[in-house]
Amino acid sequence: MITVLQLAGGFVLLLFGAEFLVRGAVSVARRLKVAPMIIGMTIVAYGTTSPELVVSLQAAYDGLPGISVGNVVGSNICNILLILGTSALIFPIVVKPQLLYRDATMMMGAALLFTALAYSGTIERWQGGLMIVLLVAYTLYAFQQERIKGKANDPGDMAEELSEEFAEGPRPLWLALLSVAGGVVAVVTGAKLLIAAAMDTARYLGVGEEVIGLTIVAVGTSLPEFATAVVAAFRRHSDIAVGNIMGAGIYNLLMIMGLVGLVMPIPVPAQILAFDLWLMIGVTGVLLAFLLLRGGLSRPVGAMFLAGFVAYTALQYYGVENVTNQPISAIDRAKAF
Repeated sequence: MITVLQLAGGFVLLLFGAEFLVRGAVSVARRLKVAPMIIGMTIVAYGTTSPELVVSLQAAYDGLPGISVGNVVGSNICNILLILGTSALIFPIVVKPQLLYRDATMMMGAALLFTALAYSGTIERWQGGLMIVLLVAYTLYAFQQERIKGKANDPGDMAEELSEEFAEGPRPLWLALLSVAGGVVAVVTGAKLLIAAAMDTARYLGVGEEVIGLTIVAVGTSLPEFATAVVAAFRRHSDIAVGNIMGAGIYNLLMIMGLVGLVMPIPVPAQILAFDLWLMIGVTGVLLAFLLLRGGLSRPVGAMFLAGFVAYTALQYYGVENVTNQPISAIDRAKAF
């Protein structure tokens, strides 16, 4: 019972903490006269991935690489199969392929790069630094491109929740700073609760920490993206849902794993190397093929994505060791924790 309450409490704190963090930071940035596009590409993008960042950093610090790495890899799989699958079921996703080429290339490039770096067995500090440098370069390049297109001061191109924030008017500075501080405290506290509950769940189910990281923790930390995508789907803004997920996929790998590796070298669990990284690349390729070649995701494709997520989750708990031929020994670390 306590574990269930910890999981629920952790999820709630992560979700609302990220919301307060984003809205407070946006309000501060507006008072500093920062352009809307820069806010969207930095504060909103980083804020919505803050649950994954804090959970992965905390797990790495606690010596739980299965949760740290599994959270990021699992989040990318969850974002595509579960979140976009749900969005497409609510309302078919329609996009303009020519607007996605830059981010699609970067999304697949980040997945391939991280997989290549992970195959050394450990994400070292220099590798983390490389990923951060690439992310900064990509962000600057994307900003320059958008500015050339003349969108730097057009809040209409921002995500729905950001447009609403602009419509409200900036908050008093003290209130905005309080919102940021409260958001940070909530996200950090939620991460600690979630990790503790995840380890208890791993012990109870008799599975490795990486399985919990790839499933329960990954879904929980993806709640901000899920909420944004579902709202966008109901409001018929499918481009927002797709852009949110593509951006999250890039930031999850380059920023989160980059920062984790920069702070402390982290080993990559054998199961993730043998199976989950390849699945992440595969579902990323399938998603981009539908978006770039078919111009979106229909309801049947959304149903297929959801079925794929259910099958993936079941495989994690009932047979992934048979697929990878890798014994799941991380539970020994969980028992010692």
